[in-house]
Amino acid sequence: MTMVLKRGEDVADQVHRPVPLLNVDQLCIDIGARNASVRIVDKVSFTLGKGERVALVGESGSGKSVTAQALMRLNPRVRLSGRVDFDGADLLQLSAGQMAALRGSRIGMVFQDPMSSLDPLMTIGDQVAETLRIRGIGRQEARRRALEVLDELKVERAVERLESYPHEFSGGMRQRVVLAMALVGEPDLLIADEPTTALDVRVQERVLDLLDEISRRRGLAVLLITHDMGIVAGFADRVMVMYSGRIVEENEAAQLFREPQHPYTRGLLEAVPRADRTVDRLPSINGAPPLPSSRPKGCHFHPRCDRATGVCSAETPGETFTPLGGRVRCHLYGAG
Repeated sequence: MTMVLKRGEDVADQVHRPVPLLNVDQLCIDIGARNASVRIVDKVSFTLGKGERVALVGESGSGKSVTAQALMRLNPRVRLSGRVDFDGADLLQLSAGQMAALRGSRIGMVFQDPMSSLDPLMTIGDQVAETLRIRGIGRQEARRRALEVLDELKVERAVERLESYPHEFSGGMRQRVVLAMALVGEPDLLIADEPTTALDVRVQERVLDLLDEISRRRGLAVLLITHDMGIVAGFADRVMVMYSGRIVEENEAAQLFREPQHPYTRGLLEAVPRADRTVDRLPSINGAPPLPSSRPKGCHFHPRCDRATGVCSAETPGETFTPLGGRVRCHLYGAG
């Protein structure tokens, strides 16, 4: 079930860009042997400021989750190139030990399936405290901090639930536990990969409200990965739209929802249920995203685009900075 798009126009029109915390520059992700490699993500660049909430959206297969995993260097099967600067350090150049020290402390991550992130044989308290224990914090102090973050996330009877197991929690409560595991180390950046997948619409809203409240209170930067445009409308400061391994549009959330530029962005937004309109049938985008190994020439979206022309199938569009303050990769706007 998709959350109804409630707002976009309520987000401030002008958001003061915060001090950069994460700067991704020309990130490429390849898989396979070097003489027969496939490029999954192609020259992706973006910034994320301290305390800023940015959403990376697109259909399944667009490259969102693999990009998130690349920032954390979680997938040893892929080759990464470009730069990923986090607070002055290039994450792609850090040793395995240095990278491990950042995970869970300065960078936290929430995965889309809470049950796959939780050990069914460990108590909730031990799992939330585990990150701290690995860093050498004593058991009593680690459990005290685990209890604090569970309380912050409004887990009922948190003291008692420390001794519970994952199967004793509802889906929404399990997601709060996974959030607690990511937040207990007090990171500066939280990467949330489809954190509301498989939750019903009311639980989705409660989880996002919690994430909104905590990120504001802590000054936490959040990169939200999702395929659902509806859930980002009231959460994100900025939105990046990814299609077939490339960012095709980026803008402040209010502006992007008000005047989307790329045909793909418009298609995604038109497919979202809205509280302010009634339609018999929601429009959809014909076809499906191409596999990374069989992408079309030119603009990757042109086979599905109702505004495509001859140049779209022949030439890769450059990036254009628009008068609306964003950037778009589309031949409709010329070369940038």
